[in-house]
Amino acid sequence: MINQTTKDKIVALQKQFTFLAKGNETLLKEIALAEIPEMVYNSNAIENSTLTLEDTEKILTGGTLGRKVSVREIYEAKNLARLTEILLEKDKHKLTIKLILDLHKTLLTHIDEGIAGRFRIGKEWVRVGNHLGANPQFVPSLMQELVDGYNQDKIEYFLDAIAHFHAEFETIHPFVDGNGRMGRVLINLQLMNTGLPPIIIQNKNKHTAYYPLFSKYQSTLKFDGFTELFAQLLQETLHKRITLLTAKKIVPLSVWAKRNHVKANVAANKAKRQTIPAFRLREKWMIDEQYNSIEE
Repeated sequence: MINQTTKDKIVALQKQFTFLAKGNETLLKEIALAEIPEMVYNSNAIENSTLTLEDTEKILTGGTLGRKVSVREIYEAKNLARLTEILLEKDKHKLTIKLILDLHKTLLTHIDEGIAGRFRIGKEWVRVGNHLGANPQFVPSLMQELVDGYNQDKIEYFLDAIAHFHAEFETIHPFVDGNGRMGRVLINLQLMNTGLPPIIIQNKNKHTAYYPLFSKYQSTLKFDGFTELFAQLLQETLHKRITLLTAKKIVPLSVWAKRNHVKANVAANKAKRQTIPAFRLREKWMIDEQYNSIEE
């Protein structure tokens, strides 16, 4: 689990974010809407979509691609973007089985209507690598128990609760298709329900910072790795919004590092660990031009 220092840092960032958010609700929504192409690209790429970030942006803005892609991939992008927009339309969405099924129906609209908006049934077993999802017979009860447990606050720290939910959701693998994307949508729903902004799990690091966490959970039931990942990404998304609301000028981290006589690899490592308030924009690390590392 994450240490108290990290928890305290998240609390401090959340307080600063909440203070700055007052009167800036419209801008914060625009920031979240602007993130949708990156969020959609990364989540779909984790599931091996061939769409690039540029492809995704063109699809979501009604542009024309310079190459042929499957109709499925186009709808995967459009549907996931719509799901994110739905979550941004109001402050809170109580986590219920009905909501999960409704969101899943939106996710698979025009892709596979026969399995959209329902859990696996009958002989609909699913396998991901060497992991076999839960017996279809028990999926509804397992999901109800998971949702009830989350809503009853059985796990004290909110990121631990979200981490456990995600690990268990993906272990159950309740749907025939769309489990990974739905799981990541639900992470952001849970964060936004607590007044926090959404995070983006990066496709680039999936083999080192994401996939191994599932194997660990399935063999040990330890979900602390997910808590650490979500804590890191949450700090990044908070740093991003705080910086956008307060900085006079934002520059690439490499430019900031050179000006401040910091080695590029050192700056990059600090950004990844979130020991400096850097954040990714179109997969490039950025930072407040006037940030002084001596403050840390």
